[in-house]
Amino acid sequence: MKKKVEHGALLQHNGTVTCLEFYGTAHLLSGAEDGVICIWNTKRWECLKSIKAHKGHVTSLSIHPSGKLCLSVGTDKTLRTWNLVEGRSAFIKNLKQNAHIIKWSPDGEKYVTVITNKVDIYKLDTASITGTITTEKRISSLRFITDSILAIAGGDEIIRFYSCDSQKCLCEFKAHENRIKDIYSFEREGQHIIVTACSDGYIKMWNLDLNKIKDVPSLLCEVNTKARLTCLAVWLDRASEIQENSDKVATLSQANEDEKPSIARKNKVCWTDKSGKTAKRKRKIAPEKQKLEAPLQKKKKKRNSSA
Repeated sequence: MKKKVEHGALLQHNGTVTCLEFYGTAHLLSGAEDGVICIWNTKRWECLKSIKAHKGHVTSLSIHPSGKLCLSVGTDKTLRTWNLVEGRSAFIKNLKQNAHIIKWSPDGEKYVTVITNKVDIYKLDTASITGTITTEKRISSLRFITDSILAIAGGDEIIRFYSCDSQKCLCEFKAHENRIKDIYSFEREGQHIIVTACSDGYIKMWNLDLNKIKDVPSLLCEVNTKARLTCLAVWLDRASEIQENSDKVATLSQANEDEKPSIARKNKVCWTDKSGKTAKRKRKIAPEKQKLEAPLQKKKKKRNSSA
């Protein structure tokens, strides 16, 4: 991004790419209108595996936190589970309607599908619906804030927080003046940050206090891109964060090293005579050693005199 140089292109698909999701920094999954899911190596942008996933378009996909499973939904009214280790289909579930969003929870114990204005919550163990959230308008974006709290944006300017356990609305607030197109959330330095994008071009960042989930999040900043926004992506500079932490550790270790000589200087005792010259400190000899050394000195004197 700094050098504005193109690193690669996704040329495997025969139709428009409809969804993308990274897993770590080494792999990227893409879904397209040709019904194919591709697994890419981000270093060489090489297609490692191409899977014919759906008979229709791939509308959404989501990678399990472990990186071993992937869920996808398409216009063929199916929800499919993929074994990414072996690159094959693991499970197929028929849906009554076409789903356009699917998401794993952060702990990977549950997942949700969005069909128009309805959110179905599934449990991984049983692959059955444990609850349903229904909104008044079509849902444009959805994001897990925690394992049990969902942030949902519909075809209006309101963001709503729902509990996955009770399916009740915990809080709602007006985030923009027009329709919200996308939501993103992340945690940094103990703060839960929500980023929202609106069709009028505004991007806003909010600070959410999970201990006061019923209170309206506080606005941190906003920017007008003066463009008609349709989606949002947030780049988190993990490398600089790691560098900052390593710099702090290096600074602390250097400070500890600097303190050692000063402590040594404080403990050092210098003996001076009246002329100001530094004199050597005389070594104290124990009385027992003095008794042993006296006969030895006498023997040395006799040897010297006889010589």
